[in-house]
Amino acid sequence: MSTDAQVPFLTQEAYDRLVAELEHLSTVGRDEIAKRIEAAREEGDLKENGGYHAAKDEQGKQEARIRTLEQLLKTAKVGEAPASRGIVEPGTVVTALVAGGEEQFLLGSREIAGGTDLDVYSEASPLGQAILGLKIGEKTSYEAPSGKSISVEVTGVETYSG
Repeated sequence: MSTDAQVPFLTQEAYDRLVAELEHLSTVGRDEIAKRIEAAREEGDLKENGGYHAAKDEQGKQEARIRTLEQLLKTAKVGEAPASRGIVEPGTVVTALVAGGEEQFLLGSREIAGGTDLDVYSEASPLGQAILGLKIGEKTSYEAPSGKSISVEVTGVETYSG
């Protein structure tokens, strides 16, 4: 069962950008890869054909990206970034003291960030899960993949403006 916190959030701009990327990869991108594979195949022995293997590898990565985009676009909640209410939620920019150092990041899908320089943490990440729903001034900790406990204090929550 999917909770709202597990549903990826996308701005309309990010959604439109990803739809265009999917369309390009599914049409022009597939045609280009097929032509490169065919041209490399015509060069002869496939066992030692670096161009063929590189094109097949790229095809695999492209098909994986297509599947990722299809799933994301099918499940994403599309709309305006939530107006900051001082509560950490997907689509907000969070300022926090993490292990004593100040960090500012976007909580949500990496796909929202587009051209921003902000770091992005998924709400499903250990940090994201720990701070989701916290208010400014609240503290918590989470366990890093290394097993170390990391303290976090939320010091600011803003509306993401893209």
